Amino acid sequence: MGKAETVMEQWYEAGLRPDCIVVDPPRKGCEPSLLETILKMSPQRVVYVSCNPATLARDLRILEDGGYRTEAVQPVDMFPQTKHVEAVVRMTLKEQEI
Repeated sequence: MGKAETVMEQWYEAGLRPDCIVVDPPRKGCEPSLLETILKMSPQRVVYVSCNPATLARDLRILEDGGYRTEAVQPVDMFPQTKHVEAVVRMTLKEQEI
């Protein structure tokens, strides 16, 4: 095992093409190289779990610009009585127009 951005690149080079990728990055969001690898792997679905709205918005924009559509966002109050809220986002690969 190792850092997600390193392991995912190794999986991509090995030919692994998952149908769905789930990411739950730290507060700083995903490393740009991880997002690049996700876009290269082109899974049908990406599930993004986030604790930081700013980095979530940044990373979703990159994925949307890369061909994904945000289908659902579900806030989850895992820490009641605090200002912290997790967000779970479901994204799907847009159909390619011919």
